[in-house]
Amino acid sequence: MAFVYLALAIVAEVVATSALKATHGFTRLVPSLMVVVGYAIAFYMLSLVLRTIPVGIAYAIWAGLGIVLVALVGIVVYGQRPDLPAVLGIGLIVAGVVVIQLFSRMSAH
Repeated sequence: MAFVYLALAIVAEVVATSALKATHGFTRLVPSLMVVVGYAIAFYMLSLVLRTIPVGIAYAIWAGLGIVLVALVGIVVYGQRPDLPAVLGIGLIVAGVVVIQLFSRMSAH
């Protein structure tokens, strides 16, 4: 169940982070509410995750997938185009999460 909570936390964080641009400095109500509610859900779900998954592992997965998903939202919603160094950097982050999951003894706890 912890990984379901982690997935929900990541989705909520991605929604909240993606809505930040639309708040225009928290001057627009609906996007601002999406940010506040999204982060509240994200951190609550993360707190449930940390009951069973070590914080380092949970945060690595959260950050890695969050970066990839926010980058995809930037491409699709905001028309932002990552250059080659950005794509390589994101790839390295994903590779790091995979290495931790597959090979770290820390992830077994």
